[in-house]
Amino acid sequence: MEKLSIAAFKAMMNVTLENITERADELSRLDAVTGDGDHGTAIVAALKAIVKAGETAEEFNEMLLNMAFGAMEESCGSTSTLMGAFFMGMGDTANGESLDVLQLKEMFRSGLTGLQEQTNAKVGDKTMMDALIPAVEAIESTEGTIAEVLNAGAKAASEGAEKTISMKANFGRARNLGERSVGSADPGATSWSCMFSSFSQAIKQTA
Repeated sequence: MEKLSIAAFKAMMNVTLENITERADELSRLDAVTGDGDHGTAIVAALKAIVKAGETAEEFNEMLLNMAFGAMEESCGSTSTLMGAFFMGMGDTANGESLDVLQLKEMFRSGLTGLQEQTNAKVGDKTMMDALIPAVEAIESTEGTIAEVLNAGAKAASEGAEKTISMKANFGRARNLGERSVGSADPGATSWSCMFSSFSQAIKQTA
């Protein structure tokens, strides 16, 4: 696949929604260790809104901005805000009916930049950023097809999420637990890892 089409991106989001929904209970159990125990429910609700909001769009900027507003209009706490910021950021640079590899890389970097305006979390803080930042960096540094680039992002996100098991939380309610936050994966990193794996899976299915 030389270019990512609107249809392919919508397929990526549909596969993401399906896979996250299947893991919703797992994500909430992880969240119950250090938080409110509702991350699975929250991210499924946000993704449903994102998928629905982007259904009718015919070019990337319109679709991504619609998805951003769809997420932010959901009452899912920080999940809505952060996902909305990510899609809003992607929409700032992605235009037209398809994206080549360079444009794809720019889209994900812009999404991360938009999200970083909402949080100071970085790699090592035991948050979603432990999956997202490595994924975007791997996408940017990988040469190859869109499928190869997204596969690299998925692998990096998975490795990043796995590393959170041994980390002490530095953000949110979880930081109050200190050393007790060590021993379980961060739910946000886990869900974003699942998202990037779903992106790669969807592209392989459509190739």
